[in-house]
This record gives sequence, structure tokens and C-alpha cells, in this order.
Amino acid sequence: MPPLSSGESSPREHISAIKTMNRKSNWVLNPSDFAFLWEECRRCFYLKVVTNFPRPRTPMPGIFRLIDSQMREFYAGKQTSGAMPFLPPGTIETSESRVQSAPISVPGHSSTCTIKGKLDTLVRFNDNTYGIVDFKTASPRSEHKTFYSRQLHGYAAALEKAAPENLSLSPVTKLGLVVFEPSAFLASHAHSASLTGKVNWIEIPRDDSKFLAFLKEVLNTLELPKPPASSPTCQWCQYRDTSRITKF
Repeated sequence: MPPLSSGESSPREHISAIKTMNRKSNWVLNPSDFAFLWEECRRCFYLKVVTNFPRPRTPMPGIFRLIDSQMREFYAGKQTSGAMPFLPPGTIETSESRVQSAPISVPGHSSTCTIKGKLDTLVRFNDNTYGIVDFKTASPRSEHKTFYSRQLHGYAAALEKAAPENLSLSPVTKLGLVVFEPSAFLASHAHSASLTGKVNWIEIPRDDSKFLAFLKEVLNTLELPKPPASSPTCQWCQYRDTSRITKF
């Protein structure tokens, strides 16, 4: 085996780290990982949470960041009656909010979990209830409800069961996605153009029992004494394994 570079942990140190981390009584979970990371590879999820060994960061393409920022700027401060008529009367707030729950107990587990992350858009309804909205640029698909339901429920739990000195709002009565689906490119003259398309609302029904069952599955994984098997389709795990075999 080639020598370790400066600052690189040895396999023995990684094993020791896993044993130490598995004695933790509280896991810190980011709702953004409840969608694709959990779905793509439980091993990568485990390594990120238990050993603080995340995948390399893959930045969002600039065009999607730009569309997202423009959508949030457009909706900021508007009333739902004009901008989002599919929601009850209220005011849209698109400034990013950091949220963190107090430790959440899950039946059948001695360990707990804290949900900590950053939500994009909050709606303050006139009846003193709240909604959580996430903006997406994509073609609406049925699996969006499954992927993003866990994420939005995580934000709701963090708001309703907030840790001291964190943003605390309750009850959260609406969850959903505002999905922009570009379909046409329009140019008024040589130096000006725009994308147009449908804006779709995908409502996520509130189902706390289903979300609690999901958290139970997450803790079942995190409390394992070693990382679970990688997903057969996980390219990150395939790359790691190949690099070890080839000793590159």
C-alpha cells in the first residue's frame, strides 16, 4: 500500500472514528440529505453523518442558481393571493433561514437526532400558521413527492420543535414545491432573451407518522457498527473502491 499523504487518516483511524462516533447519543441530520443522498447510497449517508466523511462537493450549475435566486427575488414579500393563489392568504418570505431542532426522540432507539439546515422560503399565513416552500427548476415528476417530502418534513420538525435560541414557528400547515418548467426560449432582439414555461405547484401532504418511520430507518442505519453496503449504482463508492484496488 502506498504511504499516506500528510493529514490523511489511516484505515485504523477510520475504524476507531466509527467506533467513537457510534457511541454518540445524538445525530445531527441535514434535511437536504433526506432526498437524493439517502436515496442514492446509504453507505455515503452513513459516512457523512457518522464519520464526517462526505462526498466531494458538486456545486449546482450556475444557471440553476441564477434561476433560483431570480424566483426568490420575484416572490419576496408578495401576497399569496396574487403570487401563489394555490396557498391560503399570507406573505411570502424568501430570505434563507437557518433552523435547528431540539433532539428528537424516536421510539425504539436510545439515541436521538437533531435536524439542522437552511430553508429557502417561508410563508406566514394570515391565520398565524405557516408554510414551507422550496423552488425547483425541473419537469415535475411523481417521485418529487417522495424525495422532497422527507426534506420539507425535516424543516417543519425543526421549526415546530426548535432548539433554544433558534427560529421557532408552529404550526406548519402547508408543505410544497414551486416547480418552474422551462419550455421556450424567446428573443425580442439580438441582445435580449428570456426563458418561459409553466410554474407548477406540487403539494406535499403532511404525514408526521410517515416521517417518524423514516427517521427510525435512518437511526437503524446510523447505529450500525460499520458502514452498510454501498448502492450498486453509487458512482462515488465505485470510484473509491476502484482507487483502492488499483492503488492510484
